[in-house]
Amino acid sequence: MRPHYILIPAALFSLVAVSAFSEETDRYRLEKSANGYVRMDTQTGAMSICEERSGQLVCKTAADERAAYQDEIDKLQSSIKALDERVAKLENSLSARLESQLPSEEDFNKTMGYMEQFFRTFKDIVKDMDKESGDDGSRLNQQKT
Repeated sequence: MRPHYILIPAALFSLVAVSAFSEETDRYRLEKSANGYVRMDTQTGAMSICEERSGQLVCKTAADERAAYQDEIDKLQSSIKALDERVAKLENSLSARLESQLPSEEDFNKTMGYMEQFFRTFKDIVKDMDKESGDDGSRLNQQKT
């Protein structure tokens, strides 16, 4: 019974590996040229010039493609640089605006003093109103119990 558990996954793995190898070998086409070989990627259309050296095939990207890649790299690098500068500028202006809008400690303490005075006055008004209506808080105590 146990050999089935081992054989089935092994067979599936080998099928996947053969399929991946087949796709990889079908992806590139080699054509003989005067100086060596031209390799074409059938998925992307990229072309490479290949030479045989010491029994191995050595491939280099074609000059036109290399120039196109370099142009694209240069564009992306300048775009990244511009974005980095913009982010730095935005971060600096945002932090400067936030710092300028925050109150000083003196202003904060002054505001807290006003709020404390307001609440004390309000509390005194409520106490006076309770005394005028004859309520000394006993009704509130009766409702709680």
